[in-house]
Amino acid sequence: MVKEMAGISSKEAMALEDRYGAHNYHPMPVVLARGEGVYVWDVEGRRYHDFLSAYSAVNQGHCHPRIIQAMIDQAQTLTLTSRAFHNDKLGLAEKFMCEFFGFDRALMMNSGAEAVETALKLARKWAYEVKGIPDGLAKIVVCADNFHGRTTTIISFSNDPDGHDHYGPYTPGFVMIPFGDLAALEHAFEDGNVAAFLFEPIQGEAGIVIPPDGFLAGVRSLCDKFNVLMIADEVQTGIARTGKRLAVDHEEVKPDLLVLGKALSGGTMPVSAVLASDEVMLTLHPGQHGSTYGGNPLACAVAIEALQVVQDEQLAANAEALGKVFRARMQAIDHPMVEFVRGKGLLNAVGIRPTAGYKAWDVCIRMMEGGVLAKPTHDHIIRFAPPLVINAEQLEACCDIIEAAILSFPKA
Repeated sequence: MVKEMAGISSKEAMALEDRYGAHNYHPMPVVLARGEGVYVWDVEGRRYHDFLSAYSAVNQGHCHPRIIQAMIDQAQTLTLTSRAFHNDKLGLAEKFMCEFFGFDRALMMNSGAEAVETALKLARKWAYEVKGIPDGLAKIVVCADNFHGRTTTIISFSNDPDGHDHYGPYTPGFVMIPFGDLAALEHAFEDGNVAAFLFEPIQGEAGIVIPPDGFLAGVRSLCDKFNVLMIADEVQTGIARTGKRLAVDHEEVKPDLLVLGKALSGGTMPVSAVLASDEVMLTLHPGQHGSTYGGNPLACAVAIEALQVVQDEQLAANAEALGKVFRARMQAIDHPMVEFVRGKGLLNAVGIRPTAGYKAWDVCIRMMEGGVLAKPTHDHIIRFAPPLVINAEQLEACCDIIEAAILSFPKA
């Protein structure tokens, strides 16, 4: 079998996925085999600039040597004990994350969706045991057009038909408001059974939707006023992506629960975490929540190094500076196809207005042919999120390719 896999072509690899895999994704027609820094190579050896970063999981760049070395060193020593026993890396990782982000305690999981589920359970536990909401009546407020994962509970409060429809019966206990609407949030909080507000500081999957200025500070104020937990899902926006360590840092607010994933491992393995205060986290007792792989020594060693790289290489500052350059270059493109440009740091979106029958997917294909990989979201928006290790020269070269791709389409 190994011999059969050697030298596989792009066409053969895609055919195998189509035949033996679930059809739950619609990837770009490129088969990647290697990555380094901001670059990836397909199986035929062609090099591309990665402008998606595995949905911001690869903020530190592909195969960052320090993160890979930390993984190798730990993999050769101890990979998994389960939480039936202590290991010598978990406490170190918890301490590092708590001090790095300014929280009392951390609970490590694996995927981002698992971390969101953990935050929901913590919020409900706190609601019943601390706030005093009658058992079974706690409500959690969420935003329209959210994306927090694809588990059954999470899709229960999604209004995206593709993610929501035909998976019922759905988990109750959620109230939806428009994203960025503080008046609607305050009205929802007037219900004394509201335990928490779960939101993305910037909605990624919805198309890099940024709330009005003052929204984050307003959320913090309302949560304090009504004794409601503020849960920031920073799985995609966190860890330097938006030009700050966390997206909530743009308005200098601190959530009660912080949800992290993706770049917490530099794209090497599933690692996620929820950070919270003693009051919230210590509502959990032995046997009430857990994961066999959550907090495994390999994940802990990788997470520490991944965060240390972000700090040492000043990736937040780089994202802030180059994000401004990127948006200015996109806004300068003279083509009616460009409907809008928005973003923060190196999390950006370009809206594509259909021109002569062409859509965002067609633009992504042209960009791919030029050597830049990105992908549409919601058919008419292209999300741009390169690894944060990208430099000014590489960014300008990619902007040239993106501009040429867009200008290659008819203007009428």
